[in-house]
Amino acid sequence: MTMNAQHIIPQEIYEEAKIALSHYPELAHTPIEFKFKSKIKKSTMQAQPVFGHLFRSKKKRGYKILISEEIEINKKILKTVEMPSKIMIGWLGHELGHVCDFKDRSGLNLIGFGIGYLFSRNYIREAERRADTFAVAHGMEEYILDTKEFILKKAGLSQKYVDRIKDLYLSPEEIMTLVEERDLPLKTQ
Repeated sequence: MTMNAQHIIPQEIYEEAKIALSHYPELAHTPIEFKFKSKIKKSTMQAQPVFGHLFRSKKKRGYKILISEEIEINKKILKTVEMPSKIMIGWLGHELGHVCDFKDRSGLNLIGFGIGYLFSRNYIREAERRADTFAVAHGMEEYILDTKEFILKKAGLSQKYVDRIKDLYLSPEEIMTLVEERDLPLKTQ
């Protein structure tokens, strides 16, 4: 494990996490622990507030980004740390988008978020699309697009998983639209 004042990062993904974090300067003083977990249901990574911190002030709340130790690709098990670096950066950048989404919510709102995420596909879809939007707003579109291409076309993930990603997350075309809108010059009056 490598630690700085606020971030706990496993050595195996230290460089990728630092690159992803560099796109989110507002998280420099936010406690975030990146942690490997043996299995995460229906996901490769998952961001969440530290449960015991839910009712702390927003500035003192901590977060975890759980990372599945393995994923199944083409009926073979691949260690997550063996993923290409750019893909890991994109995945982590998306999860940091969730942390940005969580930061300004109250403790009660975060509990409602968790309940909505557990029981509503539409709520999951809105949350995942918001995380992608945060990542693009923070200049991570290259990594997010590489990650989507990996998931949708190159990795050989199950069709069920690919269909879930297509349904819940922004498409590459929607990401490019956000980039174009972000990069438009401001109109002067």
